[in-house]
Amino acid sequence: MPSSRHRITRDVLSARPLAVAAGTPVISSAGGTEPNLIATLLDGGLPVGTDAREFRTEAEFATRVSEALSDGLRLSMEYPQPAGVSPDERSVKSAELVGYLNNKASISTFVEPRFQARRQIVAIGELAEATPAEKSWVLKAATNAAHGASLDVYLHRAGDLVTLPAFTGVLSEVVVEEYLNIHRNWGVQLYVAADGKARLLAVTDQRIDAHGVYAGARFGLVVPLPADLLTECLAIAQRAADVGYRGMCSLDCAQTHDGRLVMLDLNFRITSGSIPLLALHTVRPDALDRPSESTKLTTTAPIAALLAALRPALHRGGLLVTGGHDTRRTDNPVKQATLHLIVFGDDPGDVTTRRSALEAMYNR
Repeated sequence: MPSSRHRITRDVLSARPLAVAAGTPVISSAGGTEPNLIATLLDGGLPVGTDAREFRTEAEFATRVSEALSDGLRLSMEYPQPAGVSPDERSVKSAELVGYLNNKASISTFVEPRFQARRQIVAIGELAEATPAEKSWVLKAATNAAHGASLDVYLHRAGDLVTLPAFTGVLSEVVVEEYLNIHRNWGVQLYVAADGKARLLAVTDQRIDAHGVYAGARFGLVVPLPADLLTECLAIAQRAADVGYRGMCSLDCAQTHDGRLVMLDLNFRITSGSIPLLALHTVRPDALDRPSESTKLTTTAPIAALLAALRPALHRGGLLVTGGHDTRRTDNPVKQATLHLIVFGDDPGDVTTRRSALEAMYNR
């Protein structure tokens, strides 16, 4: 995997846990510690990390890791890092385990056959034959390496022009999965504590855009998960716990229009659904049973300007910033600011309308 994949992982995604870290040391990109952002998180009542170890470059990242190891701390990787940077003996979970659990090709190892979608692992040289334009299919990356959510799922509908995603140019194999007509799509949030027991945190509805890519979650008033599917989700997390995994995970599962229950993806890491859920649990536990939706705003403007524009909406209430990142504070050549938020209230229609209005107004 190109080193740039690691760069993306260490940069933007490293800042996400900072909003709920409290006293836990976090090696965070300086893009996530922008002063206006931190002030907004604190104003919202979040337990923002008090020990943020910033980095702006690859070299600084390695230095922060070395410092943490020198302090006697153990590291918990959300994505696998090279052994030379983060030795397994000083990690809560090994890079090999984290990489394997998050590999889209590994799902059959942890999921009972009756909950598996039909899929095959295909070498890049055989991809054209396995992905005909006249059929519908889903394409996913198959790699143990860190990729930082940059290898999105590619969804193809029968008859459309096939435009293979960029990850097919850097991987040796991919997963080709059946196209499913999904009726409901859940994100099951779980965690494995130090005692090695898997526990349920919450169930969310997932919002998926027209391209099949995750666009946020709905919290509260979620259609209950069928009992046998929930049992399987807990069993999957426990199977991972039994081979050494510790930390949070999110399992993507669905019910098709013909009634099938299937596991789509196993995400053994902190995800876009984890932080909003923890934020609500901390700041507005009463909102967990009410309608709320998470969203992400991306703009070329500085994050300070985006926060200033949002200030009136934040003062009106029903809106919480849960994290963000501004590449201007790093060596990233692309100048971009990202803000993560939760919109909540009493009426689901109003929540959706306000969330959609924010996205239309500020995503540039």
